[in-house]
Amino acid sequence: MIDNLTGKQLKSMNIGELNALCEELRKNIIRYVMENGGHLSSNLGMVELTVALHYVFDFPEDKVVFDVGHQCYTHKMLSGRLGGFSALRKKGGLSGFPKREESEYDCYNTGHAGTSVSAALGIAKARDLACKDFNVIAVIGDGSFNNGLVYEAFNSLRPLNTNILVIINDNGMSISPTVGSMHEYLDYLAGDSEESYHKKRRAEIFEKFGFDYDGVYDGNDLACMIEQLKRVKEQLKTRSVILHVLTKKGKGYSFCEDNPEATHGIGVKSARPSVEYSQVFGDTLCELAKKNDKIVAVTAAMTGSLGLNGFFEKFPERAIDVGICEEHAAILCASMATEGFRPYYAIYSTFLQRSFDEIIIDICSQNLPVTLCIDRAGISGADGETHQGVFDLSFLSLIPGLTIAVPKDADELRAILEWSVNFNGPLAIRYPRACGNFFGKSEIKGTEWEYLRRAESDTVILACGERAIARSLQALQIAEKGGRTASLINARFIKPLDKKMLSSLGEKRIITVEDNVLIGGFGSLVCEYFAQSGKIVKNFAYCDKFIPQGGVSELMDEYGLDTAAIADYILKDET
Repeated sequence: MIDNLTGKQLKSMNIGELNALCEELRKNIIRYVMENGGHLSSNLGMVELTVALHYVFDFPEDKVVFDVGHQCYTHKMLSGRLGGFSALRKKGGLSGFPKREESEYDCYNTGHAGTSVSAALGIAKARDLACKDFNVIAVIGDGSFNNGLVYEAFNSLRPLNTNILVIINDNGMSISPTVGSMHEYLDYLAGDSEESYHKKRRAEIFEKFGFDYDGVYDGNDLACMIEQLKRVKEQLKTRSVILHVLTKKGKGYSFCEDNPEATHGIGVKSARPSVEYSQVFGDTLCELAKKNDKIVAVTAAMTGSLGLNGFFEKFPERAIDVGICEEHAAILCASMATEGFRPYYAIYSTFLQRSFDEIIIDICSQNLPVTLCIDRAGISGADGETHQGVFDLSFLSLIPGLTIAVPKDADELRAILEWSVNFNGPLAIRYPRACGNFFGKSEIKGTEWEYLRRAESDTVILACGERAIARSLQALQIAEKGGRTASLINARFIKPLDKKMLSSLGEKRIITVEDNVLIGGFGSLVCEYFAQSGKIVKNFAYCDKFIPQGGVSELMDEYGLDTAAIADYILKDET
C-alpha cells in the first residue's frame, strides 16, 4: 500500500484504509529497525499522528520540523522513501534523522533536542517576510520539551508576530522517563481520564506566551487526530497553537510498550558489545560512592544508557536527572562543587557540546572538582553527523585548567575514576561505547604516560584511547612483516601532555593516533610541542569534514584512522 503512495491518494482514503495503512507502517518500522538498528519505540508511537499530519496538511508545501528526529520514520515512508529503508543508517543509505539533502519533505536537519520550535519560528518568519502562505509545524516530545531552548523560542513568539503549530508528543518518556516540573504540569493537564483532560485543558502558561492550547487524549486514535488537526489548521490562520497529544511509546508492539526505555534506540544484535564502558563507569562509581558520601551523579535524561541505573537505585539522594538540559546540568555540578561535593557529570560526547560555555565559565574558571564522564566519544556510527563524538578533545583542550584523560581500556577507566576522587580540579574522562580490548594492568598516580611497547626504531607512536591503540597495534603487526617496527606509548592524559616523556624521546619520527578530529586535537598539541625540534610529526585523526552515518570501522578507515595507512607510514623511509 505504501509503495508509490501520493499525498492525493492518502487524502482520498477512508478511516478504515488509513488504519490499515498505519498497521503496514508499523510492520515496516519493526522490520527495518530490527534489520539495521534505529529508534524503534519512539517511531511506533508516532504512526497515527504522522499519518494524520500528512492527511490534513499539504507537504512539502507545508513544513514540519521533527525535534531531535527520533520519530521521523513514518514521515519518511509517506514521502517516497520506503525503498531506502533497507539501507537505513548504513553508509550512503537513508539517514535515521531528518535531512534536507535527502528530500524536499525534510525542511530542517535535526539531531539534538529542543531546536524544533526555534526552527519553526525562523521558517515562519521567513515565510511572512517573503509573503508566502504555508503552515509551519514543530513536533516535539515531552522529554525535549524540558529543554531551555524551547522557552527561549516561546519568548520570541509575540515579538516575531507569526503563527506556528507546536505539537507536544507526550508519551511520558525521553530516553529515560521524563522528569521535572514541566512534565508534572503536562501530567496535570492530561489528568487521569479523557473527561478530566478536557475539563482542565486551559493552560495559562502557554496562553501567556501567545499560544492557544488544545489536546488529544489518545493520539493513537487516528480519527480523533485527524479531526483535531483539521480544527487546528483553521486556528493557524490567526493564532499560534500548542496541541498536546498523548501517545503510547512503542504502540502496537507489546515488547516495546512494556520496555520503552530499552527499545528507544536499538542496534543490530550481532554488533552489540557484551560489555560497555558505561557499565564499567556506573559500577565503579557505585563502588566509590559507598566510600565517599560527597560523590554525586548527574545526567541529562540518559540514566540507563550511561550506566547509572544502579547508582540511582542505591543512592537516590545523590542521583540527579535534570532532563534534557545539558547546560543546566553543568552549572548544577559547578555549584554543588562549591559546597564540597564531587559531582560526576555523565553525558554523551555529542551532547556535551551544548555545555561548552558552562564548562569554561562555571566549572573551569572556578577550578572546581567536577568530573566530566564523556561516553560515546569518537565515531559513534549509524546516527551520523549529529551524533559523532569526534570534537571533544579539540574543544576541551583549549580550556585552561582542565585535565583530560583518555583511558586505554576498561581497567584503566576504573583506575582513573579511583584516582579522580582525590583530584582537586576539573577533569574530563572520555571513552567510546564498546570495551573490546585489554592492554595490561593500569596504575594511575599522576598524569604520566606509559610505554606499551619499546622497540629499536626511529619511530614512536603516541596513541590515546582504546581504538587508537588497537589500530596502532594492528598497524605494527603489518609493518613488522615488512621489516619495520616502532615503539608505542599510551598517551592516557592529553592535557597536560607528559612533557617529561616527550622530551626524552630520541626517535626522529613521531606518530600520533586519536579517535578525534585532527584540528585542535591531541596531534595538534604534540605538533605544537615539537614545532622547533626538527622532529617529523605525522598525525592520524579525522579529516575536516562532518562524518556521516555508517559502521564504526568503515568510517574510521575512510576518514583518517586507516590501519593500512598507519602501517604504510611506519614502513616509509623518510628523512
